[in-house]
Amino acid sequence: MARPLRFRYSPQSWSDGRVHNEILQPLQSNIGAQSVTPWFKIGGDWQTHRFEMANGDIALFARTDGEAYWMGNTETPSALWKTDKFGWREIPYPVSRWATRELTATLHEEDPWLAEYPHLSWFFLPVFMSKDGRESTRAFFREHAAGFPDAGRRETTRFFEDFLSTGVLDEYRHVMSGKLGTSDHVDRVRMSAAMAEFIAAKILTEAGYDVVPEIEVTTGHSLDFRAEDAETNVLVEVTRPQPPINRAAAGPVAAVRDTAETKTNGQLAEHGGGATLFVDCSSFRDDAWAAVRGEQPDVRHRPAVVYRTRPNGHVEGYRKGAVPLELADAIDFLD
Repeated sequence: MARPLRFRYSPQSWSDGRVHNEILQPLQSNIGAQSVTPWFKIGGDWQTHRFEMANGDIALFARTDGEAYWMGNTETPSALWKTDKFGWREIPYPVSRWATRELTATLHEEDPWLAEYPHLSWFFLPVFMSKDGRESTRAFFREHAAGFPDAGRRETTRFFEDFLSTGVLDEYRHVMSGKLGTSDHVDRVRMSAAMAEFIAAKILTEAGYDVVPEIEVTTGHSLDFRAEDAETNVLVEVTRPQPPINRAAAGPVAAVRDTAETKTNGQLAEHGGGATLFVDCSSFRDDAWAAVRGEQPDVRHRPAVVYRTRPNGHVEGYRKGAVPLELADAIDFLD
């Protein structure tokens, strides 16, 4: 499975003839590539190329004296196989800006409805335009309401657009967008679990904390977030139980207990305590959540916060144990 889009760097000189012979011709032979005029200007001394394939793939190439950058959701020409890869923030800004404009315009031509959500389009661009995941990741928002039940795509996409446009996760764009994955099929359970981390970051941010994702701990694991303010430094791990098919009253309660127990007996047990567990029940429909909120089951880890978010921004939940975070500004607590 291909990873989110990154740039390949060539510390060499590329003439027009070399671009034609070592990039365009191999791609023409293999997948019907054609060289087309780039849609946007780059500025400076850079020269740019845009390659479009018969199968819908796209590739971009920017070069100046002695160096070049390649990006594509297609096969990589052999002349670039041994080149190093770099992230969007690690390359010259004119190249990153140009590639962003080219790919965003292409994304919005293919999925015009996403143009209403510019920051979300930018944030998830490395997966929305990836080789394997470009269909599945867009479909997850378009057809599966980003994992929310009983909700439409526009209100759920607006929910994430409004949060992402705050910019609090911009610095961590590559790692966070990559959590959505680049699978060639929609895995709603896994993708919903990924979006639970964005919901947790939103809750922590609205409660007044700075968030840093993917915190490595001494066991070799990574926990999802560190929440910080002037007086607080708390590790947070997020889990998202999926509602069972069984709609009996005990079904949702068991789902919450079982999912939290899996996390508690695994990652959190090896960490040795000290982390706060967030149990995100946002995949539960009204009746399933009603059963959980009525019983408020223990989740076999303390401290823990169990909550459900709706795309209108309302969050309600309950706590177990002495939670070392002040979350009343973000969660309507039942307890």
